Amino acid sequence: MSTPTYHSFAGRWQTNAQLALDTIAMKPTRKIPTWILHDMQWSHLETFSGNPPGSYEKHPVRVYRECALNTGVCFIDQWIPENPLSIRDRGFVGETPRKATTGAEEIVRDGMIIDSPEAVVAHMEQIVFPKLEQAPQEIAVDAERRVRELIANEVAVQQLFGMNMLKGPYGGFQAKPGLGYGTYGYANYFMAYALYPEVIERSFKLQADAAEVSNRLAARAVIEGGLPRLIRLDHDMADSRGTLVDVKTLDKMWLPHFARAIKPLLDAGIRLIWHCDGNLMEMVPRLLECGLGGFQGFQYEDGMDYEKICRMKTRDGDDLFIIGGVSVTTTLPHGTPADVRRQIDWLVEKGPKVGLMLGCSSSIAPGVPLENMTTLIEGLQHYRENGRD
Repeated sequence: MSTPTYHSFAGRWQTNAQLALDTIAMKPTRKIPTWILHDMQWSHLETFSGNPPGSYEKHPVRVYRECALNTGVCFIDQWIPENPLSIRDRGFVGETPRKATTGAEEIVRDGMIIDSPEAVVAHMEQIVFPKLEQAPQEIAVDAERRVRELIANEVAVQQLFGMNMLKGPYGGFQAKPGLGYGTYGYANYFMAYALYPEVIERSFKLQADAAEVSNRLAARAVIEGGLPRLIRLDHDMADSRGTLVDVKTLDKMWLPHFARAIKPLLDAGIRLIWHCDGNLMEMVPRLLECGLGGFQGFQYEDGMDYEKICRMKTRDGDDLFIIGGVSVTTTLPHGTPADVRRQIDWLVEKGPKVGLMLGCSSSIAPGVPLENMTTLIEGLQHYRENGRD
């Protein structure tokens, strides 16, 4: 039996989904599509989906989906309808398990206690590297099944949405080398990064070896499956001060392997954009040189220069694709409805004339006033239905 694909949806797309498709294709559009609004406050999800209080906890997928459709979302890549279950209207509850980056008292990996940079190195060399060395062959052996599964998973979510909201590729489509703080914790990993750079670079190399193979299959899935040719890459590499490590070390140890890892996707004509957390300005030109075609998620308060970035070009001289968002750390939780309106207008005025979507800078944590969310949704609706002046 052949795998269903997006090709079967041709001619069936409705207004919002078609607007997203045209924008991804960098076609001139007066109207501006709405990107995913990942609101984690249960009462908001229930209000904007038209469901009574208590509905989200009982029916998370249905309520989350209805909220997205009711608020006019045109494009969604990361589909995480049950993610807000991990949080309450007042934030994370006390019994939430602590992880390596959220205060775990002890970090244990494969029976090894990670309590020093030397423990990080030992775990990499004894456990991680042997697995990574085998990964390219293991991925390639199962290639056909992987491609079919990637396509089938996207089609299943798209069918859940219907034809008025577009699902784009995300999970399984963005293999790349990454910093290991999520596995080992910040302190011990970054000490290892500083003290044992040759080991860290080897980890990037081996990750990229596997990522090249994985991304060749992801590219096949996008092309053969007729999926939207836009993939957002996620990996937090900065805080409010700048990159988590000296950017010059990334030039030497990470960027060459990253560029090699994403090449199969770029060669297939797939536009890659980067999700920005913190002050990533030093990384922006470097990511463009690697072949990226745009950005999403700007923490303006940390120094991300939205206006400057929107004037930049790809390495081939083309305009960037931008997903501009109202700030979830300042404007939405602490501003007024007038502040929300002004920021939406600013995003449009200073954003690119082609290839612009609007949403929020990141996930919306509980605590945002309902009137600010209402203003946000109304503002996005204005530009989605009426377009630029």
